[in-house]
Amino acid sequence: MEIHIGDRTADVTLVSKNGNKVQLTIDGKPYDVDIVMAENGSCSILHNGNSFNAGIVRAEGGKSYDVSMLNRSYHVDIVDTQAKYLRMRKGADEKQDNKIIAPMPGKVVSIPVNVGDQLVAGDIVVVLEAMKMQSNYKVSADCVVKNILVNEDEPVNANQVLIELELIKEE
Repeated sequence: MEIHIGDRTADVTLVSKNGNKVQLTIDGKPYDVDIVMAENGSCSILHNGNSFNAGIVRAEGGKSYDVSMLNRSYHVDIVDTQAKYLRMRKGADEKQDNKIIAPMPGKVVSIPVNVGDQLVAGDIVVVLEAMKMQSNYKVSADCVVKNILVNEDEPVNANQVLIELELIKEE
């Protein structure tokens, strides 16, 4: 998931959870922490022998928090995978780039194009499955398939380039 803390954006992934012990990555860096939540909205975090206490107030809607820690306050927004996916899909429909990029981890279901195929706006170039849902990725401008960097049934990572395109410029 994506976390916004002020102007900073961090990519946070929960690796495992066993009771209070949590393994996660923040921007790819692994962390092992022990987290205890109290009913009064406070949180105790143990990391590398250091103890941190935070006050957490949940905003309406449940994806925003005000966090107080070490005499400072932070506004934190959590952008879950589905919201990030929808935002990226909306942005992808606005202007065609020279590549198709996976918005989140998933699996390639099908690639109905070949290198050299000339495509018109609206043609499907790849079908991905993520979160138990299949999505068709279409081009929004005329182009030619330059390179296919993945295979069917192959897992893909978020932000991985799947297909490179050569845009056809209108004269």
